[in-house]
Amino acid sequence: MSQEASSSQTAAPASAPAASAVRKPKRSAFFKRVRRNWDLYLLIMPVLVFFLVFEYFPMYGVQIAFKNFIATKGIWGSPWVGLKHFERFFESYYFWRLLTNTLGIGLYQLVVGFPVPIILALMINEVRSKKFSKFVQTVTYAPHFLSTVVLVGMVFIFLSPQTGLLNMAVTWFRGEPVNFLTDPAWFKSVYVLSGVWQQMGWSSIIYLAALTGIDPQLHEAARVDGASRWQRIRHINLPGIMPTVTILLILNMGSLLGVGFEKVYLMQNSLNMQASDVISTHVYQKGIIDGQYSYSAAVGLFNSVINFILLLTVNRIARKVSSTSLW
Repeated sequence: MSQEASSSQTAAPASAPAASAVRKPKRSAFFKRVRRNWDLYLLIMPVLVFFLVFEYFPMYGVQIAFKNFIATKGIWGSPWVGLKHFERFFESYYFWRLLTNTLGIGLYQLVVGFPVPIILALMINEVRSKKFSKFVQTVTYAPHFLSTVVLVGMVFIFLSPQTGLLNMAVTWFRGEPVNFLTDPAWFKSVYVLSGVWQQMGWSSIIYLAALTGIDPQLHEAARVDGASRWQRIRHINLPGIMPTVTILLILNMGSLLGVGFEKVYLMQNSLNMQASDVISTHVYQKGIIDGQYSYSAAVGLFNSVINFILLLTVNRIARKVSSTSLW
């Protein structure tokens, strides 16, 4: 018994170094990894600095949404008012118009604009002529590099009631010219369709990249089995790019209420205000023009919170329905 006790006592100190090795701080391992891959961390440093300076540090100013901001007193010196600005926005007569217009344009853009790049990528992928494929890609990519001001100017020219190509075609068929830019009923269609024309080629790049990752042997086996081109697209290409489609759908849903300001503001006028007044233009009008900084910050924060909730909800649904999600 004494020999067993002595052996157990001598074995205990031997196991102590092993336990201490297990409890070795992870911090040293992290710094070793940084020293080993210092060049990669150096490459990503500008991106981290960009997001810290322009995305995270500005969050400090979000608190003015809960204050009555006075420039001379600064953010800390301004008095707290709680949810006063949010209540003012919710009780205003234009709240439902802003929400309806923003949500309507966002849904319209998602329903029409999201499938078009997928269809375009599938069509380009099926083109056998490399020269024609490159020509189509160049033609569809080019509008992406137009500035918003140039794009809206082209829309004004093409849709002019007097000299626009579309209205000239309408009058040629004995129809009456339509003033698309002042009619509220046409604003959403003009905004969304012009955006689809501008972005469909550029947005199709990621789907084309996903299509190149599909194993060619699957198509060869399908041809041997007698599958048609449509059947191969349906049963091979579409399932192959579905994870990419899911991720981009989640990201698009997360920006459903994030309708851009520049294009709406340039296309907006007093006659189509009923359909073109969205949250982003309202924030600009109240915050920059009228100087109501706290109120405009509250409206912008409300918009961001709704988008964040949509992103979390859609991501959770995608994770349950399929195995693909952002996290």
